[in-house]
Amino acid sequence: MNIRFYHAKILLTKADHTFEVAEGELWVRGDHICYIGDGTDTSDVCKEDDIIIWDREIDAKGNLLMPGFKNAHTHTPMTFLRSFADDLPLQEWLQQKVFPNEARLKGEDTYWLAILGIMEYLTSGITSNFDMYIMQDYHINAYVDTGFRTVFTSGLNNFTDSLEVLEENYLRINKLSDLTSYVPGFHAEYTTSRPLLEGVAKIADKYHAPVWTHNSETEREVAECKARWGMTPMQFTESLGLYEHGGGGYHCVWLEEKDIEILKKHHMSVVTNPGSNTKLASGICPVKRLLDEGINLAIGTDGPASNNCLDMFREMFLVTGLAKLRERDASCMPAEEVLYMATAGGAYAMGLPDCDCLAAGKKADLVMIDLQQPNMQPENNLVKNLVYSGSKQNVKLTMVNGKVLYEDGTFLIGTDPAEIYTKANEIIGRMKECR
Repeated sequence: MNIRFYHAKILLTKADHTFEVAEGELWVRGDHICYIGDGTDTSDVCKEDDIIIWDREIDAKGNLLMPGFKNAHTHTPMTFLRSFADDLPLQEWLQQKVFPNEARLKGEDTYWLAILGIMEYLTSGITSNFDMYIMQDYHINAYVDTGFRTVFTSGLNNFTDSLEVLEENYLRINKLSDLTSYVPGFHAEYTTSRPLLEGVAKIADKYHAPVWTHNSETEREVAECKARWGMTPMQFTESLGLYEHGGGGYHCVWLEEKDIEILKKHHMSVVTNPGSNTKLASGICPVKRLLDEGINLAIGTDGPASNNCLDMFREMFLVTGLAKLRERDASCMPAEEVLYMATAGGAYAMGLPDCDCLAAGKKADLVMIDLQQPNMQPENNLVKNLVYSGSKQNVKLTMVNGKVLYEDGTFLIGTDPAEIYTKANEIIGRMKECR
């Protein structure tokens, strides 16, 4: 579709991780942005023999167009465990609640559960996610059918999936759609045997691909890894050659100096998950230190069983708030850096360089923010408003790949929300009957 936004404020990303607000028009042609400006300099876009026929012209009425949020760590089908497995430490949470109930899932369940998560992403202005979960053959169809952009990675461990499945998915999903991509990964050092880890390293080297995993999430995880191997999870997995082509870690709360050196050496990214790490009492990621070291940072919600909310506004506030507490410095982690992490930083971590910002030639993954709400007034500083006072209530429209998938409370994903809610409750009802 060809869509023209006018009377808009437009958030432009600068190279120094700051932002500026322009006023004017943004044009979408097919799946990409073809013009941003005041409407007087369009000759390079519209030649005499190339007139754009608009499918829609949207009066933004002074509201803000911004890059879509990149949710850089998710387990989307875990929506069925929202508010079901709570108030436990991580290891007990996994062993007593998560793994036993995941074993009861049917493959087709993950399709409906993933759509439920996608709907929540859209209401939060999230236009892409970095998803790790089991039974990907089923829930990948949820992304294709709804038109949502996703990057998959493997949740390979000693109990589910295999190296063969990982390689098959890598080859298949990277060719499946412009909206889907795949990178190698594994669940964590503590759930994955050394032979499997060595196999992942071989696959990554074969395809020159990055590798992603949960890394140093809890103090216990690090201590037990050091007892096994004499090294931290970061150091042990690096010793197996897993990061020769980059990649990154989710959480990275309990890092040592050598771990940070490894991140820098391999140009890796870190995805912080403050909501999940707070709820599970895992600790606070040292984002200020990582930022000072020049390491690319992104933000994830983690799964809806461990958070339980898939809300990037809440995550942004927690990133800056927890950093300030950790460092005892109210000036650390300014709003601009946090918003950059939630947009461009996530795009780079996920291998989506065409989705990092609003600019001509970039993918049309964007959000319209309603500024005509009390929490966004006055407009002293729109970036700070987004990070410190913004919320889901401000998301008027979410566009992915040039298609509006959510607008003014309505989902445009080809599925009736009531059907999704019914399916999700049927699935968890079946789980309860099995207990």
